[in-house]
Amino acid sequence: MKTLIVGAGALGGIMGARLLAVGASVSLATRSGTAAEEIKASGLRVTGIGGDLYTAAGEVTSLAEYSVPGTFDLIVLATKAQDAIDVAPSLVRLLAPGGTLLPIQNGGVPLTLASRLGKQYVLGGLSNLTGTMLRPGVYKQTNAGHVPIGELGGGESDRSERVRQWLCRAVNVKVTPNLQGAVWSKLLLNCSITTTGAIAGMTMRAYIDRPEGRELFGRTYDEALSVALASGVRPEKMLVDPIPPGWNGRSISGEAYNLWLGEILNGYGDAKASMQQDFEPGKCRNHRDGARNHTRGECS
Repeated sequence: MKTLIVGAGALGGIMGARLLAVGASVSLATRSGTAAEEIKASGLRVTGIGGDLYTAAGEVTSLAEYSVPGTFDLIVLATKAQDAIDVAPSLVRLLAPGGTLLPIQNGGVPLTLASRLGKQYVLGGLSNLTGTMLRPGVYKQTNAGHVPIGELGGGESDRSERVRQWLCRAVNVKVTPNLQGAVWSKLLLNCSITTTGAIAGMTMRAYIDRPEGRELFGRTYDEALSVALASGVRPEKMLVDPIPPGWNGRSISGEAYNLWLGEILNGYGDAKASMQQDFEPGKCRNHRDGARNHTRGECS
């Protein structure tokens, strides 16, 4: 399955490196030629959970350089959400007959792309895997999460299983017949972990030790879960059951809740949220042009 990974940030880089390390046919597309040359020169290195590895970068160049129609069986969109929406229309022509476009951003990106491009091209996905790009080509995987994928209309399919088997050579991929439930479950974590970490400027483990941080986590999670259930969606289990033990519209303190929270900390407690990384000095090209650009999701 000839594959193009668009975006060589933390997730795209880790997936690409691990696929290349097992001999898979993978190309990488970067935002700029400069980033591509840097990765070519250094190769791809991954440390952390999942095992350390180093591999030559293989074919890596700027996205604009990929122009031959019908080249790829699978294109994985591992960019920021708005970038994925912007570039996806130009990628369809690169797909071979029966090829698949797999966006792995949080939220409604797959549905947006399917409505514009057609469901026959788009397989839904998101990521429960965390990592950090230390510099172009050098990455650290920070949890043992997985990548849920599935058909947008629900149920299972042959293509989702084919994609799962292919990508499982690199990272843990699970097919879910309830993709929208998985999307909501990731939103629960993003609201209560990622956003709070970015605002506080610290990891979950650091802010949850503070009474005000723990309270904010609980109140945010409860509100997001209430909205999810009111919408009629059944949240999917990610690392933990999305509904805290004894939950009755709010979280109930006690030993069971502490164990549940401890499982979340084991998976996400030491990970630096991507939004937090974006706000670090010099990490976001648009932050230098004004914080208002963050609302468009254009950080890289």
